[in-house]
Amino acid sequence: MAGLSLSNLTLSHFRSHKRAVIDVDPRPVAIHGNNGAGKTNILEAVSLLSPGRGLRRASAQDMARQPEALGWKITALLHGPLGTSEIEVTSEKGAARQVRIDGKPVPQTALGRIARVLWLIPSMDRLWIEGAEGRRRFLDRMTLSFLPDHAEISLGYEKAMRERNRLLKDMVREPSWYTALETRLAETGVAIHHNRLHALKALSAAQDAAQTAFPTATLTLECDMPDDVEAMRAALSDNRARDLTAGRTLIGPHRADLYGVYAAKNVPARDCSTGEQKALLVSLILANARALTEDFGAPPLLLLDEVAAHLDAGRRAALYDEIVALGAQAWMTGTEDGLFEAMGTRAQTLLVTDEAGVSSVSMTA
Repeated sequence: MAGLSLSNLTLSHFRSHKRAVIDVDPRPVAIHGNNGAGKTNILEAVSLLSPGRGLRRASAQDMARQPEALGWKITALLHGPLGTSEIEVTSEKGAARQVRIDGKPVPQTALGRIARVLWLIPSMDRLWIEGAEGRRRFLDRMTLSFLPDHAEISLGYEKAMRERNRLLKDMVREPSWYTALETRLAETGVAIHHNRLHALKALSAAQDAAQTAFPTATLTLECDMPDDVEAMRAALSDNRARDLTAGRTLIGPHRADLYGVYAAKNVPARDCSTGEQKALLVSLILANARALTEDFGAPPLLLLDEVAAHLDAGRRAALYDEIVALGAQAWMTGTEDGLFEAMGTRAQTLLVTDEAGVSSVSMTA
């Protein structure tokens, strides 16, 4: 099955790229070059073709090429089950990102209806051993890939929670100030919880049905909150005195955690070796991609930054085989072209070089 693919990606004053024009076919894209040459910047640009803050979670201002800081522009030609779309993402001198699809201004959330983008980056390697916030973000990215409206619901929840927390910090006790906010929190909070459970169910089904060289992860959502709106609203009301003491909201999906287990060994992911943790992450990204193939009608774009790290030659070859079998256009980076040798002609290769802080991109195969 043909997946989503880009045929053109153009960067203007984005990060280290003063101007880069990248023309590719639907095959995976192997990007190599020295550290700091600007490889990950290309993947970050592709990540901005989906809703959210991109794979680095950077501000629009931080993405502007320095020292000019003139603003930046990304254009892409995207092909998928809904047809071909021209996407333009811009930021003028640090202003918020603006998105156009086929020349028409649209909200960021509109990107989620035509594109699905998944990524695995080195900072995620510590997912299982660091704080719960990173795991929630990881789960929400997966959830967003299935349910584009999840982003809007999450923003609504965060806004209502900020307003409620402000009242709590100001020690406001009058119940009437809380009623409408807690109703919104309950509605959006329960929706977030159900969306996450939907994503985990889809991932589990995809893992169960797959033949893969990577270990299966059993995932559990740990969240101490009611799962229906009225019960959640009542819990927020009942918990108000405790929240006033803490100065913040203590129940809700923002307190959830994702618990992972290496299924074959029945070992918590946090206790696995570095290599096993990496393999589990790769497995989950592939499962997410397989599930999306069924749900969306096409494999997503995959962004795999320094994917060869912690993978031996056998696992690298297995990963490449699974990407090709899936039919996904995976954008992968590595310091040496030899890391992608097992791909052979199944991939196209880009070389990224840097001279005096300016990145250049050239097709090598």
